[in-house]
Amino acid sequence: MPTRNQARNQGGRPRDSRVDDAIASAVLELLSEVGYARLTMAEVAARAGVGKAAIYRRHATKQEMIFDVLVQGQFLDVVPDNGSLRADLAAVLADIADNMASPPPGTLPGLLADIHADPVLLDRFDEKYLGAQRRTLAEILDRAAARGEVADRPDPAALNALLVGPVFAWLFLLSESPDRLPALTSALLDAALALTGPSDSGVVTPDSGSPD
Repeated sequence: MPTRNQARNQGGRPRDSRVDDAIASAVLELLSEVGYARLTMAEVAARAGVGKAAIYRRHATKQEMIFDVLVQGQFLDVVPDNGSLRADLAAVLADIADNMASPPPGTLPGLLADIHADPVLLDRFDEKYLGAQRRTLAEILDRAAARGEVADRPDPAALNALLVGPVFAWLFLLSESPDRLPALTSALLDAALALTGPSDSGVVTPDSGSPD
């Protein structure tokens, strides 16, 4: 794992959570007011009522600061277990949609472009978000297989792409309204379940018997 955040947090006085909260609030307010590209560390410091040194003790760059505000913990720290594959995937998809739709407009595309230009930040993004998503999906698929719900266990990366890609395209390429996300996520859930294949439950349907 990258070490630049870890190095800044070792030794010295304990971090004041009130300063962290003030910085986070200032970042979110300024993202809404001036946008991702125009936001500066100096503006955040002024809005939060702290010195720039307090910010730089926590975040090496503007991009890292915004990332830490928007991605505060790992994706779904507790893997959902709602008793069925459909319910578990619905929980994952709802969290993905919420994470993408919640930041102020224009924030996520700009941040993702900068993340991919910074190897250290990209590693953290993979660990806390994409990598965590795939681990979550792998655990959900393993449980579904144990319950007999999955005939063909898909690659978690492929399932991850199916859940994430259309939501990103809907919001940032097609510029559709977040208010219409429920219809999209319902269709994506059906597609994700089709990817796993029907389970062989041993139930014979009217059309599944042997031919005469």
